[in-house]
Amino acid sequence: MPDIYRYFGFVFFFHSNEHDPIHVHVQHDHHESVFEILMENGAVSNINVRDKKGVPPLSSKEKRQAEAFVREYADNIVAKWVNFFIKKKRVVCTTIKKRMK
Repeated sequence: MPDIYRYFGFVFFFHSNEHDPIHVHVQHDHHESVFEILMENGAVSNINVRDKKGVPPLSSKEKRQAEAFVREYADNIVAKWVNFFIKKKRVVCTTIKKRMK
């Protein structure tokens, strides 16, 4: 279960046995939601948010913050997904220390 990003208390990660569509789990203070990155013609077309069953979801504010991060880093998240699940490469967790605007 690799962590791919850490951002001011948020942890963005994949489970090791994931499935399509491309998605990233986001956890903050024992709450978690899932952000699906939908692709069309090789580009991000939409991001859907869903709650994970059996886990308290992120608050509305946390979802907005996490979605903004996913939108900003979507191409990088997709690249990490491809490297980990398709190319079977190790992915490195990146800690972001500068707040997004």
